[in-house]
Amino acid sequence: MREGRVQTAFIVGGISIGVAVIVFMSALLSGLQSNFVRRALTGQSHIQVLPLKEVVRPLRSDDRAWPENATMQAPLQRLKSIDQWQSAAAQINAMPDVMVVSPAVNGSALVMRGDASRAITLIGMTPELYFQIVPLPEKILRGQAHMDVDTIFIGTDLAIDLGVTVGDKLRVSAANGAINTLKVGAIFDLGNKGANSRSTFVTLRTAQSLLGMAGRVSVLDITVRDVYAAEVVAQRISTLTHLEADSWIKTNEQFFTAVHAQTTANTAIRFFVALSVGFGIASVLVVSVVQRSREIGIFRAMGITRGQILRIFLLQGGLLGMLGAISGSAMGGIALVLWQRFERNADGTVMFPLSLEPALFFQALALATLTGLLAAFAPALRAARLDPVVAIRG
Repeated sequence: MREGRVQTAFIVGGISIGVAVIVFMSALLSGLQSNFVRRALTGQSHIQVLPLKEVVRPLRSDDRAWPENATMQAPLQRLKSIDQWQSAAAQINAMPDVMVVSPAVNGSALVMRGDASRAITLIGMTPELYFQIVPLPEKILRGQAHMDVDTIFIGTDLAIDLGVTVGDKLRVSAANGAINTLKVGAIFDLGNKGANSRSTFVTLRTAQSLLGMAGRVSVLDITVRDVYAAEVVAQRISTLTHLEADSWIKTNEQFFTAVHAQTTANTAIRFFVALSVGFGIASVLVVSVVQRSREIGIFRAMGITRGQILRIFLLQGGLLGMLGAISGSAMGGIALVLWQRFERNADGTVMFPLSLEPALFFQALALATLTGLLAAFAPALRAARLDPVVAIRG
């Protein structure tokens, strides 16, 4: 390697560029994916447990007793509560994959101020639990995160439509005729115009009173430790409680498909870059074997075994890969720092956070070294199998 310094420098440089691309693209796509998932889950739980939907069932078991043109109509889905929700919440909370379980009541209502009125989604929850699932205090533009039984949190678009601000009072009317006057305690921005126009938050007791569900809840919001395992956990919850459990993966199927495609693209980039690095190392070592055939023959004639010759070239391939990985990781890290420093949003904030995880650099180091060893195997095997007499004669 020292004799062919120019050759060694070129191959190490090529490996460095390949490893730098792997490190940079992996961190960039990982940060982009985490940002997408965080934004998708910023206003929703990982899993929602709901009462089973009503289905139509025939009263007669004998199909022949039915008239020829008889049809069954699907029943109207009413606002239902979860039976024995405290027991179900305790069972779910005991699962090792579950972090937080928050009971809530969701329903439709009408909010009025003077002659103006808007249809809203009323969400009643326990702030101490729900704020661990949806970080609503971080999204408050005006007001305080403290919530009382006579306060309501509304979105910024709804506040503009009604012309209200913090401290103003609104009349909230439910479908059952119940009416309550609530004070605007905070105005939030969920980053979605539709959510800011419809979503409102009150305490669990207030929602239960308005929607006629005293002591009952209509949904259990859940967060899990691994967001990508949410669907598996949801299936376990459904089996355990005999309730309907919908994960964010199921309700955002197209989005999750896009995330999965992005992960596949990242893996493909790593594979093809590693493949090009491997071919580069292999080509250099093949040339090295041809150039040093006579030396290899002399070594073999002096008693050096085939295993020792094999180890020499494997060591050379591994060293090339490791040196390229070290310098490439440094290049990729510098590129990531520069990206995060200069790529900004229009308002000057960071486009999305990138985490320089040590595991990424160790993986790149291991991948490049292993690629070097694998790429060196064929040339090393060829060198070990050289006949010493033929090699010395040239």
